[in-house]
Amino acid sequence: MAELEYEITDHADITDVVCPVTFVKAKVALEELEDGDILAIKMNDGEPVQNVPRSIKEEGHQILKLIDNEDGTYTLIVKKIGE
Repeated sequence: MAELEYEITDHADITDVVCPVTFVKAKVALEELEDGDILAIKMNDGEPVQNVPRSIKEEGHQILKLIDNEDGTYTLIVKKIGE
């Protein structure tokens, strides 16, 4: 399988907050971007990894990749899709 090619536009670190604030912070970060921009969201394992990708997808954005940082955190790569 070919590696995805993308250039990350911005980063959001939500490791300092808990659900449901994790999704709120991720959504705000996405809202600040232009359509087609790529956001890397760093989050803790557990509820954020279970809930944030699902919620972002339900908002209509594209999940490109979920990376296990092997330190108890994950990085979610999201492409902003316009309304």
